[in-house]
Amino acid sequence: MVALLESVEAFSSREHQLFIGGEFVASRGSERIDVHDPATGGLLTTVASANAEDVDAAVAAARAALPGWAALPPAQRGELLWRLGARLEELAEEFAQLEAIDNGKPTSESLAVDVPLTAGLFKYYAGAVSRIEGRTIAPMGGANFHVYTRREPVGVVGAIIPWNFPLLMCGYKLGPSLAAGNTVVLKPAEQTPLAALRLAEVLAEVGFPPGVVNIVTGLGPSAGAPLAAHGDVDKVTFTGETSTGQKIMEAAKGNMKKVSLELGGKSPSLVFADADLDAAVEGTFGAVFFNQGQCCIAGARVYVHDDIYDEFTKRLVDRVGEVRLGSGLDPRTTMGPLVSAEQQARVNGYIRSGLEEGASIASDPASAVPEVGSFVRPTVFTDVRPDMRIMREEIFGPVAMVGRFSTEEQAIAAANDTAYGLCSGVWTRDVARVHRIAAAIHAGTVYANTYGYFDPAVPFGGFKMSGFGKELGEEALDHYLQTKTVWVNLD
Repeated sequence: MVALLESVEAFSSREHQLFIGGEFVASRGSERIDVHDPATGGLLTTVASANAEDVDAAVAAARAALPGWAALPPAQRGELLWRLGARLEELAEEFAQLEAIDNGKPTSESLAVDVPLTAGLFKYYAGAVSRIEGRTIAPMGGANFHVYTRREPVGVVGAIIPWNFPLLMCGYKLGPSLAAGNTVVLKPAEQTPLAALRLAEVLAEVGFPPGVVNIVTGLGPSAGAPLAAHGDVDKVTFTGETSTGQKIMEAAKGNMKKVSLELGGKSPSLVFADADLDAAVEGTFGAVFFNQGQCCIAGARVYVHDDIYDEFTKRLVDRVGEVRLGSGLDPRTTMGPLVSAEQQARVNGYIRSGLEEGASIASDPASAVPEVGSFVRPTVFTDVRPDMRIMREEIFGPVAMVGRFSTEEQAIAAANDTAYGLCSGVWTRDVARVHRIAAAIHAGTVYANTYGYFDPAVPFGGFKMSGFGKELGEEALDHYLQTKTVWVNLD
């Protein structure tokens, strides 16, 4: 087991307050939230539980900081975002350990994905600041006007993020929002607040003005709901469960604030008979089990051509058998615990449901599971039917369902047989088939002979019940900007 850095030990063991107006301040209420290490169940610390008055104060601080931040020359906003990304790179080990004890994920995953991608996001949007441009337009009627557009910040942004990628989701929301000139009130998930609170310290350290970013830790009903409904918030951006996204849409209607939602998924992976089998097995394993299966894009509905179904399933089960469960601080760990005992119970409930509805577990049910902590053994189901709960509902845990198909048409129909439309995967050597399927699948992202890659420059977002609006890339900026048209009479 790797020992905690002194800085991580000190930060994770002290009580934490809210970050409002550039300072850590006490909540108006007396409630606190316990923060647990999911690998042991032990109590790490407590954080403030914000209420509506705290949200009011955070929004007021963001509103007060907005004129100065929006008027800051683009080069200066970009410089601050670049400094933030560079500082995260320097603190990579510290943030990786925080994620391990707060979320449960292995430090190797955070060091390979979460921290560098978050740092890259801030650096990407540091460059995007200078690409925010309006345009001149010649009126169709030929009248003597000079017409142009300005791209202006939306205003105060309320950002609500989930617990599966605590640091990375901060980057998804803060990067484009700050680049566009907005100020932000961010509410991290109550299960995993530590990365966001440490990020608040880094924001102050690298020179972000007070009030530009405010962080309120708290529960959904007492902090998230007031933020989504707040009359002085101009936009709300949310990543999380579809049912919560629907509530946010309802709450946002009061002042017609802009909304973007990245919600749940039930993503398919299609494995054709001509696929590179080794690559398909390894890629499918990652698609299902990365981050303990706690990914909105998890390609957990795996459909395999009849000709290779038995061989593929055997290899996938063998690969699952190599998983080593343990603490994220243990370098031998390849899969950490789920985020909480509540999530552990939820996922185990789905596994029981699958068995009750007639599915079979092909993976080894006797594989070792630590006696303490919120661990769930990785599970592969066969003999699945499309009407089963495990095939219809988002499990958000390390569970794969492997089904069959015999024709391309059947594969496409199975892939689209879902209320969600976030991601999908296809494994084949036939390039023409890749393009046919990419056009036919109703999902915001199609991966071909790979799965799960993200890049700051590449847009990401879903169709159908997986939400609307894009994260990442130039497209994400659109959700944090509004267009103003100016007509100047030249006569």
